[in-house]
Amino acid sequence: MDNNHDDLYDESIVIDGLNVSNWESSSVFDSLNKGKVTAINATIAVWEHYPDAMDNISKWLHRFRDRSETVTQVKSVKDIIEAKQNNKTGVIFGWQNATPIENDLDRLELFHELGVKIIQVTYNERNLLGNGCWENRDDGLSNFGRDAIREMNRLGILIDLSHVGDKTTIDSISLSDQPVACTHANARSFFDSRRNKTDDALKLIAEKGGVVGATAWPPFLRRGWESTIVDFGDAIEDMVERIGIDHVGIGTDYTQEQSSSWFDVLMSQQGTKFSERRLEYPDLPKHPKGIETPDKLSNITVELSKRGYNSQDISKILGGNWLRLLGEVWQD
Repeated sequence: MDNNHDDLYDESIVIDGLNVSNWESSSVFDSLNKGKVTAINATIAVWEHYPDAMDNISKWLHRFRDRSETVTQVKSVKDIIEAKQNNKTGVIFGWQNATPIENDLDRLELFHELGVKIIQVTYNERNLLGNGCWENRDDGLSNFGRDAIREMNRLGILIDLSHVGDKTTIDSISLSDQPVACTHANARSFFDSRRNKTDDALKLIAEKGGVVGATAWPPFLRRGWESTIVDFGDAIEDMVERIGIDHVGIGTDYTQEQSSSWFDVLMSQQGTKFSERRLEYPDLPKHPKGIETPDKLSNITVELSKRGYNSQDISKILGGNWLRLLGEVWQD
């Protein structure tokens, strides 16, 4: 990068809408620090139920102590700004599934107090709240799910709809009295996958003041595992054209240092029923060339600049839009 691109990236608040890497790996944190990533929505639960979700938080508290020079917990926008000032990466606790509350809505407040600030309504499949994007049928939010949306609004938890079924997505947007997000998704009309979102959903998210994190996960880009940063740039630009510059962020969906066995569990039914054949993923899935890991995220600045984006708009995509949304929803 030339000095102008370096300066723009260094001065911007950089927020990744979704990172689900191997948190036991030192290289993951080294990469985040080297990449000057201000904050991440760190997945700390997918299929976990209450006890395991609590255990995961306990492990994170140890990590914050052990890595206090480079990592800090985020519970407010102020924490993100302080992370930037102190050259640390702020970690926002996020769930990709609401399963940790099981059938007890009161647990939302407990987990919120512990720092869970972003919750995805469902992960691919049906849970007590509603339906995921891979279910054969989507009847929308359940009564329990509707109460959960209202409670997340009350507490100031950002609602994530990335892996959520189409009707459950629309129900959630319509019911929520706060802006919502898709932390890591592209447009289905950009690349046809049930995991990408419909134009109707994207339009409603933007109208409500929400943000969509264009994702770099190769299966949701046009060239799949052959993708490069140019393909990710296409996804970002497509999203900007659809919903406007003020509603687009990045949501890389980094899976750095995760094993093939981890992917098998992630993609299983309810985290327990495994496929008889291995998933059609490379043994070691990699992100697009040019942004393989967080230490290369600054290359996005160059790619967007090549496409004619000005400094203000690039800063919005890098993290400014996420910062605005989090401030509104977290009510701080």
